[in-house]
Amino acid sequence: MKILIIEDDLKIINFLKKGLIEECYVVDSATNGDEGLYLASVNEYDLILLDIMLPVKDGIEVCKSLRSSNNQTPIIMLTAKDSIEDKIKGLDIGANDYLAKPFSFAELLARIRVQLRVKSSIQTKITIADLELDLLNKTAKRANENIVLTSKEFTLLEYLIKNKNRVLSETAINSALSSFEDSNMSNIVNVYIYRLRNKIDKNFDLKLIKTVRGIGFRISDN
Repeated sequence: MKILIIEDDLKIINFLKKGLIEECYVVDSATNGDEGLYLASVNEYDLILLDIMLPVKDGIEVCKSLRSSNNQTPIIMLTAKDSIEDKIKGLDIGANDYLAKPFSFAELLARIRVQLRVKSSIQTKITIADLELDLLNKTAKRANENIVLTSKEFTLLEYLIKNKNRVLSETAINSALSSFEDSNMSNIVNVYIYRLRNKIDKNFDLKLIKTVRGIGFRISDN
């Protein structure tokens, strides 16, 4: 699942990114309202974390613009303003939830899960053959056997399954999964594909992850 953070405080962005990536979310960020509005208009996100006090275009304007363009992505507003009037204003212009700074990261995660549950178009589970991923609880199982995955392994496997039967190049995978961007390893995708194969394919007759020589990888059940 993919989350957009629109926040001008780099320390907060880095803190949120680190925590969300560890929870297996793919994360993009913007430091002003115009940039955030652009990213939200050209990409699909499962949820937006939106600060109110932003340069160029504030969070209220961003939220209004998204809703007026019929973008119904769940929005949680993060702000230092915690008066009842401010909360009502944020909710009235289309925000789904409102969290005042400073906040507990555990509470933020709980609120994110709530919004993802109520978003009717979100799949909470995705499958291929006898492999199942629970996107909310971040768990995996194959043939009813639990499989322990790291956050990056889970994120990669989610991306593969959502694009099942499609051949994905290493470049496409790297560009889609921002959690890999900080790695200094040039072969990072190959490393994680190898680890996934050991966990989801090694002990099963049907191998799901295929290598398409010279192109990339795909996951399929045939």
